[in-house]
Amino acid sequence: MARPAGLSPPPWLTAGLRPQPAPVPWAAVARASVALAAPLAVGFALDQPVSGALVSMGALSGVIGDTADAYRMRFYNIAVPQLFGALGVTLGSLVHGQGWLAVVVLTAIALVSGMISSIGAVASVSGLLLLLNAVVGAGLPLPDPWWKAPFLLTLGGVVVLALTLLGWPLRGGVPERTAVAGTYRAVAVLFEAAGSDTYDEKRRAVTTSLDQSYDLVLARRTRQHGRTPVLVRLLAQLNVVIPLVEAAPAAHLAARRFHRPVPPEIPAAVRDLADAVEEGRTGTPVLDLPEAARPSERAVDQALRHAATVVHEAEPDPYNVDDRLGRPAALRIRVRRTTRAVLLSEPSWRYGLRLALCIGLAQSLVSLVPVPRSYWVALTVTFVMKPDFGSVFSRAVLRALGTAAGLLVAALLLAELERGWWDVPVMLVLGGLIPAFSAKGYAFQTAAITPVILLLSDLLNEQGVDLVLPRLYDSLIGCAIALIAGYLLWPESWHTRIGDRLADAVADTATYVTCAFDPVPQSQAVRVRARRALYRDLSAVRSEFQRALTEPPPTGTLATAWWPLVVAVERIVDATTAARVRVDHGAAPPEPSEVAAVERQLRELADGLRSSSVLVEVRAELLGDEEGVLAPLRQEVRAARAIASPRGENGPDGT
Repeated sequence: MARPAGLSPPPWLTAGLRPQPAPVPWAAVARASVALAAPLAVGFALDQPVSGALVSMGALSGVIGDTADAYRMRFYNIAVPQLFGALGVTLGSLVHGQGWLAVVVLTAIALVSGMISSIGAVASVSGLLLLLNAVVGAGLPLPDPWWKAPFLLTLGGVVVLALTLLGWPLRGGVPERTAVAGTYRAVAVLFEAAGSDTYDEKRRAVTTSLDQSYDLVLARRTRQHGRTPVLVRLLAQLNVVIPLVEAAPAAHLAARRFHRPVPPEIPAAVRDLADAVEEGRTGTPVLDLPEAARPSERAVDQALRHAATVVHEAEPDPYNVDDRLGRPAALRIRVRRTTRAVLLSEPSWRYGLRLALCIGLAQSLVSLVPVPRSYWVALTVTFVMKPDFGSVFSRAVLRALGTAAGLLVAALLLAELERGWWDVPVMLVLGGLIPAFSAKGYAFQTAAITPVILLLSDLLNEQGVDLVLPRLYDSLIGCAIALIAGYLLWPESWHTRIGDRLADAVADTATYVTCAFDPVPQSQAVRVRARRALYRDLSAVRSEFQRALTEPPPTGTLATAWWPLVVAVERIVDATTAARVRVDHGAAPPEPSEVAAVERQLRELADGLRSSSVLVEVRAELLGDEEGVLAPLRQEVRAARAIASPRGENGPDGT
């Protein structure tokens, strides 16, 4: 029997409760199990259970931060945050039991933590551990002398780092090669999907894979390309996949127009290149490709033959290899830019002040109300307010539900198991669940982390099962503080900015159209760089919309109504790239008036998005040669202008 519609929870409330279809990272599961259980075993063996628990707490921080693929990035992702964590626990322990002084110090640390979180992924985790460990240091009685707790927590991070880097001597460079080969395989799947309804989904997968591969490879790049031949070859192999990606939209449009899929020899050849990248094969490539007659077919054929030559080349010319995203600035310039961004950026200050306000309220509340071991309130606020975990609203709901599930597990363990050596096998199991559940979603990660923290905390304060209910109350209080002081009191939280982000993307798309068909020819590198930057921006817009979809009305409703326009803009970029590829391979170029008309329609759409929260259908008059290269582009622009908000759709102000 179907459930009545009125009794079904809204999608924005249940979205985070559906597990993500992510594979279980078995290597990370094994590392987490050993890193969390081994220190406890050593602690019990030496009759130092408190010290073992502190090392395991430090290892827990390392397990949460071990999210990178390349070994060099793993080193930074684990080591740098551990230093900030050691500083945080030192500062927190100095104000333990100091009342209002602890409130002031933790509020100031929260401001700094929030501001540096805007720098990047490593800084975000560093800011998180700085505040988390400061809260733990201020809330828990840690062993003397003052340096012991920071040392033991850092030692736990070192354990995770050592386990993570064990394979570096044997597998150095393997994650980068695997990522580049994965990009080639994603491109093969894209060609197989050409002409089908799954093309857009596969193209987004290629964009994500390409971004990740460039991030991994460029993270290893040094200033002198010639001194790193392995890096030179990887970068060359990654660069030559770009023409294949550019040719794919043209192949997709041709497949739909002529009702003929891409010949299977094309994706098979791309997969063979993926195997060559992963295995490091060199030599003379052997390609058996069908005859290319149309411009789109010639584009694919030429790109594939060029890629095969470069992939099988043993030593590419280091001075003829560039990256398609541009060389990064010198270190001192990047440091200066980052410092300026942190100190002068409005978003940086806004998030820092929001986090400081919430932590200040949490610490003030527990200073006025006698709640035992009340550091859990501030811990909850810190996790919920994390800027790159998604919507504050959904995180608060998911945190409450995940904590409740985790506390249920912890209650059973604390009530039924005698504390001591039984903690080791229990931690072996619970520790492995953290990376496995983290891949499934935030609520699942919270449910896995909560019993681990409670069991380790019980070794420090020995409250047993009496620890469970106070932790649930503290979590609910922390979620309420985050919702009220970190969400409802800040208008930009519930008056969405997705319209401005989408308008910027549409305006950038108009600029890209002009760049692609500029009468003054632009170099291919300039066009490629513009397209890659635009796809990255669109990926960020898509992520922003996906976060907005988990918000309650009106934000979630508005994001749902505008979602088709995000897809339409991505198709416009694809159609532009396809038209440019056809021109490059023999098709007649469009008239400047046709290009100007498309750009004008996109500019008008961007202006409309900025001025109104309601999409209005526009019958775009776009005239031109219906057999020309811009015909598919004009069709996509007309489709984008025709998208309208559902009737009765309210704006973000509810009007």
